[in-house]
Amino acid sequence: MSLTNSPMSRADVIERLGAHKTIGGAPHDELAWLADHGEVRSYQPGEVVVPKTEIVVEMIILLTGHLAIYVERGKGRRKVMEWRGGDVTGQLPYSRMTHPPGETMVEEPSEGLVVHRDRFSEMVNKCPTVTGILVHIMIDRARQFTSTDWQDEKMMSLGRLAAGLAHELNNPASAVARSSKLLSSALIQAEEAAHALGAARISEEERSKIEALRDGSLVPATTGVFSAIERSDREDEVTTWLEDHGADVGPAQALAESGVAVEALDELADSLTPEGLDVALRSIAAGYATRTLASDIERAATRIYDLVSAVKRFTYMDRATVTEPSSIAQGVIDTVAVLASKAKSKSVMVRLEIPENLPLVRAYGGELNQVWANLLENALDAVEPSGQVVVTAKHDGDRILVRIVDDGPGIPPSVQARIFDPFFTTKPIGQGTGLGLDISRRIVQRHEGQIEVDSRPGRTEFRVTLPADRAQSPALSSQSSAES
Repeated sequence: MSLTNSPMSRADVIERLGAHKTIGGAPHDELAWLADHGEVRSYQPGEVVVPKTEIVVEMIILLTGHLAIYVERGKGRRKVMEWRGGDVTGQLPYSRMTHPPGETMVEEPSEGLVVHRDRFSEMVNKCPTVTGILVHIMIDRARQFTSTDWQDEKMMSLGRLAAGLAHELNNPASAVARSSKLLSSALIQAEEAAHALGAARISEEERSKIEALRDGSLVPATTGVFSAIERSDREDEVTTWLEDHGADVGPAQALAESGVAVEALDELADSLTPEGLDVALRSIAAGYATRTLASDIERAATRIYDLVSAVKRFTYMDRATVTEPSSIAQGVIDTVAVLASKAKSKSVMVRLEIPENLPLVRAYGGELNQVWANLLENALDAVEPSGQVVVTAKHDGDRILVRIVDDGPGIPPSVQARIFDPFFTTKPIGQGTGLGLDISRRIVQRHEGQIEVDSRPGRTEFRVTLPADRAQSPALSSQSSAES
């Protein structure tokens, strides 16, 4: 065995391979073969391990450090994949790759055991367990560079959500269009009222009272003042008041919805002539109408913005396919927003119980969002109309635990053992691919987590456990320092 810049003995290399995350479980004689036929190399930050112009001829069993591959993607160089100590990269047995898609760079001091492809034929015979592991890695890598099953399922899921999202966006978009048209007319009326008010012979004190009423706070739509019965009663009351004072009843609806008190109108009437009162009421009504319409437009546009933002975060648009600090809380909240229409269609209540200080995880955020979407969609499909789904999250030591619980009929015991199998589904033909839970399981495992299910009639619980990112979670970092 040839060692480069490394004092490790053969026994040391075998021990390091035994602790390797990917191949450490292989038999001792296979690890010994790798130690005897490999070369330990050290890499420094900034070093190009595999230039994109050269043929890949070596496999790297990464012992420590961090490598990443960068490709040119339109707007410049972009990181598309990375490997850390415990991963395997480079040329793999049975791989048809010749030139890499980009340049493999060293991100931090690294060390790896390198095996030349000329040894692969012998390795296949001498190391069947290691070879099997490497074949699986090769398959997963190929899927990540092209079109993985979870990406396909994600697109299918987004397709199923499209109709619901269109409905969610259509409501505020229609409100914007409707209010915009009404605002044009309201602005003309406000301008006419302003001209009339300016031409009226009223004192500065009277003008101040009018402006105070006109510019007063709008009544929030959530107070109940605008319920159908109360709106009708309020409009009748204001119309009667206007008739009793010989004023034009045209502004009645706007004045009623503004919430202006009849007592305030009485005070105004006592200080103005009938002609001045009519002009004042027109000005007040026009002011409230324009401000209400502008508020409606702002509220609807904000709703559209929030929905679009949730969808962008949910899909992780324009993000590199590498791990990064990710918020489980934000991911779950965005997923619930994207699936809100489906929940509303069944009158299902979705309750979130997620603490604000939940630690981050180092993850492929878009993939985790697909896990939450798959589990939440299944829960919404399972519950009866007016049912309930509860999503909770908490941190337990150095792990994050997410629970999605529904009060549906449960999963039969005979089926529970198979629900994570590829292409297995209990849904009617055309309503499920059978890939959702299998993909969720693979994504969670890829993040070194676990997914479990516990089900009985009236309660089904899926539990996802993921490691917290200590580097991005001060509380966990402090705990780690205290322990050491």
